[in-house]
Amino acid sequence: MAIWVDADACPVVIREILIRASQRTGVEVTFVANQRLALPSIPSVKMLQVMAGFDVADNEIVQRVSPNDLVITNDIPLAAEVIEKSGMVVSHRGEKFTPNNIRARLNMRDFMETMRASGEHGGGPPALSQADRQMFAKVLDGYLAKNPLG
Repeated sequence: MAIWVDADACPVVIREILIRASQRTGVEVTFVANQRLALPSIPSVKMLQVMAGFDVADNEIVQRVSPNDLVITNDIPLAAEVIEKSGMVVSHRGEKFTPNNIRARLNMRDFMETMRASGEHGGGPPALSQADRQMFAKVLDGYLAKNPLG
């Protein structure tokens, strides 16, 4: 069991929650990004720097993920690919992406992309709230409780 983080867009507060969880439990957390991140020197916390480019980090995560690994991302297409490989996916807000909801999420993403392209809808998601952080931590703790090391 491992945790993979799509780290290029991962909020610092979520990174900190993941680092504390890794330190507490010993679960391996790998941050995948195209730029170096400042991470503490903890044996279970790793950095995988990839070349810059469209979906390079996503492709690296998909290539390395194993069944029951957890991926942290807001990227819906990446989530769909991880689910196809029997991995689990959680967004920065603690939303679980599953085989039951990923198709609808992909459709909504495509619809919103079309709306933005036509100028009908702009802006991104709201800032990460305290409730979002708490939900993420709760979902992460639930995952770790169901998937202990050893």
